[in-house]
Amino acid sequence: MKKWILISVLVLLASTLYGQNKVPDIKLKRMNGKSVMLQDFLKKGPVLINFWATWCAPCKKEMVYLDEFEKKYTDKGLSVLAISIDSQKSISHVRGYIRAKKYSFDVFLDPNSQVLKKLNGNMMPTDILIGQDGTILWRHNGYIPGDEKKMEAEIKAAVQSTS
Repeated sequence: MKKWILISVLVLLASTLYGQNKVPDIKLKRMNGKSVMLQDFLKKGPVLINFWATWCAPCKKEMVYLDEFEKKYTDKGLSVLAISIDSQKSISHVRGYIRAKKYSFDVFLDPNSQVLKKLNGNMMPTDILIGQDGTILWRHNGYIPGDEKKMEAEIKAAVQSTS
C-alpha cells in the first residue's frame, strides 16, 4: 500500500513539474495596440522572448544580437519577440528607440509587467527560449558580452529540433 502511495505522489509531482515548464496562453500587445497570442508564433517554430526596457543599458546591447538572430534564423521558424516593460508614460520612448534602430523583430508592450510575471521574469534583460511545443527550453537573466554565443547555441538546437 505504501508503495502505491509513493508511486502516486511521484507521478503527481512529476506531472506538476512538467506542467510548470510549459508556457501559459498569453496575449501580447503590439506597439500599435493590436493584440496577438503567443501561441500564434509557436505554430511556425521556436520563440525567443526578450524582456527589456529603454532605461536598461545591457538590454540595448543585447538587442543588436537579437536582431541578428531574427534575420539569421527566421527562415528556420524562429520568432524573436522583444517585450518592453517600460511604463505607460515612457511608451513613446520605446517607439522612438525601435524606429531609430530599425530592428526586424516584433516588439510588444507590457507596461504593468503582467507577461513578465506570468513567465517568472525577475530582472532585465530576461530571455526565454520556447520550443514549438510550448516548452521552456532555456532561460537567461542579465547580459554581459559573450552571452550571445550561448544564446545562439540554444537557438540552433531549438530550430534543429523542429526541422
